[in-house]
Amino acid sequence: MNDKPTITLYTDGAASGNPGPGGYGAVLKCGDYEKELSGGFCLTTNNRMELTAVIEGLKAIKWKNANVTVVSDSTYVVKAINEGWLEKWKRTGFKKAKNPDLWLKFIDAAAGHNLTFNWVKGHAGHPYNERCDALAVAAYKQDGLPQDSGYKANEETLI
Repeated sequence: MNDKPTITLYTDGAASGNPGPGGYGAVLKCGDYEKELSGGFCLTTNNRMELTAVIEGLKAIKWKNANVTVVSDSTYVVKAINEGWLEKWKRTGFKKAKNPDLWLKFIDAAAGHNLTFNWVKGHAGHPYNERCDALAVAAYKQDGLPQDSGYKANEETLI
């Protein structure tokens, strides 16, 4: 850790159908400062949106070597980090990983930061998780959503 304050990154992803239109929401909080992010795709999966929320939140951090606590309701994302799945996937060239394109983006976005991942139960009244969910749902309800270029409908991307 360093002497910079901790940034808390709250994230959530959602899909209407799985696959279906999907969105992500993120809130960056540091002291009194808050920044909200969201976006969506016309065809994607919930897990892709959960991970995209983390990636986009990390990309929005302007500091180098930031202390970041990621709070997510995604067991997929949190376990991939906390239980070493990502390290295993890296060692095996992502052979059995779901969404390797996004995990590579995550690695780039996370580089240099000091990260901690915490799981929070979704839809249980946590105010920032609820806000991120609302951002994600609103994002996938937008008209004219772009393609999720990494999603391939003919491949199994669900866990």
